[in-house]
Amino acid sequence: MRDNTGVTSEYADHRGDYQELVDELSELLGAPATLENRDFELIAFGAYDSEGDLDSSALDPVRTRSIVTRRSTAAVRTWFESFGITRATAPVRIPPTPEAGVYRGRICLPVRHRGVVLGYVWLLDTDPGPSPARLTAAMEVAGRIGALLADEAQHGADLTRELRAVLTAERDWQHDMAVAELRTALGARADGPHTVVCVAPWPSADPDDAPSVRTLPGATARCTVPWGTAAQSLAVLVRLRSTENLAPAASAAARLLERAGDAAPAAGIAAGRSGLTALGTAWHEAAASAHAALAEPRLGPVAEWASIGPYRLLTWLPPEAAHDPAVTALLSPAHRDLARTAETYLDCAGQAARTAAELGIHRQTLYYRLSRVEQLTGLDLDEGEDRLLLHMALKGRRLG
Repeated sequence: MRDNTGVTSEYADHRGDYQELVDELSELLGAPATLENRDFELIAFGAYDSEGDLDSSALDPVRTRSIVTRRSTAAVRTWFESFGITRATAPVRIPPTPEAGVYRGRICLPVRHRGVVLGYVWLLDTDPGPSPARLTAAMEVAGRIGALLADEAQHGADLTRELRAVLTAERDWQHDMAVAELRTALGARADGPHTVVCVAPWPSADPDDAPSVRTLPGATARCTVPWGTAAQSLAVLVRLRSTENLAPAASAAARLLERAGDAAPAAGIAAGRSGLTALGTAWHEAAASAHAALAEPRLGPVAEWASIGPYRLLTWLPPEAAHDPAVTALLSPAHRDLARTAETYLDCAGQAARTAAELGIHRQTLYYRLSRVEQLTGLDLDEGEDRLLLHMALKGRRLG
């Protein structure tokens, strides 16, 4: 879990501006407009109140999902992109396709800035639909939206550098300088309550493959971080209402896991804190919590730092610390059942009846296995310190 971090973020707050421009488009074209980024994540939508535009046919399944969940499915995205919207420089009409959940046709206005597509404005098509003059005027408004999105992306790139510097600083003076720069970039929000979420392993090294921070509750930045030798994890900086209320982080973690699917089986959440000076510690807590959830599925799929018990200590230790010579033989594949028996016995506080019930074995079988554990390790399970050593080694090996 190293801190060689590549971070991206979207922090410039143009939400009000986007809403005003979407409302302007809805009024101009006489139809409800929806603004999504290039990943089909909802930014803003307008409801145009005229002639039943909000009847059931207007709210077809695709539009309803986009508004309610703030994003579209991969299948819907692929279907719309098949009409060439990623390359278009003018409005694109898309016919209704009931079998795809699109009961009414769409008009897509590509949102571009300096030739790069940054998003899309979607309108429900009508007959005869907006005039060419109105569509031309609408494309001008879409261009203004593109300028805002470009400004936001540039601000995010600036914040990327500052956040990376905080997380990777090797000396105290470098860290202090980086924190000062990041505080300037974040403005008044820098000293508010926040936490860090880690999702691991993340299926891509590109943080742009994660949901936009705009669609994650309270999120201000996201980053990919090396995880082990060949994988990546994703970290997200999340604003909180208070340091005790981690609900926005839990919601963000759940959305990220849904987006990643089976490729990212666990997420971790650091303790809430105020200010920026402890971001490095927060990242360790989040990554350690995700690591613990991977090691102990009962802790996940989303684990908070406060809930991972002994892993709060074990994750600070180097991996080789779990390889104590006394337990080497026990941890071999040939003795897997004995190791599981010993760990369950220690998890059950040495209560034989509970352990036997948990393992589904007779108590005499349990006693025999425990005697074999003592023979292999040279440890006395009646001694507290020997139990502690064995328990730490068994938990530590789960971390890999």
